[in-house]
Amino acid sequence: MAQTVVGLELTDLQAAIGSEQPAYRAQQVYDAFYRKRVGDWDSVTTLPVTLRKDLSSRLAVGLPLQAAEYRSQDGTRRYLLTLADGRTVETVLMPEEGRDTICISSQVGCPVNCGFCLTALLGLERSLTPGEIVGQVLFVMRTHELSTAAGRLNIVMMGMGEPLLNLPSVIKATRILTDERGIGLSPRRITLSTAGIVPKIEELSREPIRPKLAISLNASTEEQRRELMPITRKYSLRDLLAACKKYPLRPWEKLTFEYVLLKGVNDTDADARRVVKLLASLNAKVNLIALNPGPGIAFETPEPERVQSFQAIVRRSMPCFVRKPRGRDIFAACGQLKREQVVTISATGAECKSPGEYSRS
Repeated sequence: MAQTVVGLELTDLQAAIGSEQPAYRAQQVYDAFYRKRVGDWDSVTTLPVTLRKDLSSRLAVGLPLQAAEYRSQDGTRRYLLTLADGRTVETVLMPEEGRDTICISSQVGCPVNCGFCLTALLGLERSLTPGEIVGQVLFVMRTHELSTAAGRLNIVMMGMGEPLLNLPSVIKATRILTDERGIGLSPRRITLSTAGIVPKIEELSREPIRPKLAISLNASTEEQRRELMPITRKYSLRDLLAACKKYPLRPWEKLTFEYVLLKGVNDTDADARRVVKLLASLNAKVNLIALNPGPGIAFETPEPERVQSFQAIVRRSMPCFVRKPRGRDIFAACGQLKREQVVTISATGAECKSPGEYSRS
């Protein structure tokens, strides 16, 4: 894969540009593509034209291309983005009053076969490069003219893929996203969600610049979790909770545990009491997610009253929130990213495109 500007740190850029150029040239390029978020070499007007031509012949920009956009009635946007090799990933923008959240992917597909997740049905095609991770953020920021200046932009690595199985790329992308000389996000504004890859949690904990950690729990017993999340057969719930207990939280930080509620499976009051017991010794909060349904998923969404009862029990012992579903009508909600076809309305009428029309993978 050709070298791209997006995905390079400042020292990488200095090496790519070459020692014959003054050091400030790399900073000008870095500033243009990350802070000013230009989209092509012609827009880097701080560089001489001859240097722009030379660099454009050696370094691609590396931004993804939009293959499709789906708009939800609640304002959510789901983007199918094409990468340099023709594969596609999905990125979701969830605008709200006072903040915007971009949900990004870390892999093409996912190797973790969770039974309630549409992305799992794709399997894994490959991991993303740091540039492909950062490129999703830049694409959405450019498209919607978003800024990090007001501290209202959040990034969640909860799209396609298991971030901890692509940890080097995720960490480098995080460094780029949080660099004050460029994009300038706070680490407090970036969250990584994992199914529970225990050795990688320990590896993540040693990184000086890292996202916040969210863990998909989704069960109240070892046996239940094995059925729902086969990864538990390799990394047990007991070992996962032990790793969480050792995880070095920053002063402002809590661990987040995500729990997808499945009707009649893991949503009883007894399950809620077991969750409280499991997490009792941790500085944690719980996010409840009523299942977002989709084709090929054998589970059902619990009634709102059941969700409220579960929340009430957990909330007596620790912070517990119910995540509001966003973009269900366009398959953009948590667990729904599978490049599903959606009917879109244009000036020429209704148009229904399948994932195969966008992806050569």
